[in-house]
Amino acid sequence: MNGQQRVNIRAGLEVDIVLKQDQATGKLTRGIVKDLLTKSPTHPHGIKVRLTNGQVGRVKQIISGAAQ
Repeated sequence: MNGQQRVNIRAGLEVDIVLKQDQATGKLTRGIVKDLLTKSPTHPHGIKVRLTNGQVGRVKQIISGAAQ
């Protein structure tokens, strides 16, 4: 699943995000979603989230359905 639709993303999911400083290179960072920051139902560059470690970025790929 991709990260462009808010309905697909919830707290506890394992996702790959692109951090603001990595947008030029497309480097992905993996983590667990803590908060959803984008309010609109969709976003062309991915829904913005905060990970449990505090990093903020846009979801590029959903890895798993629930944190273990």
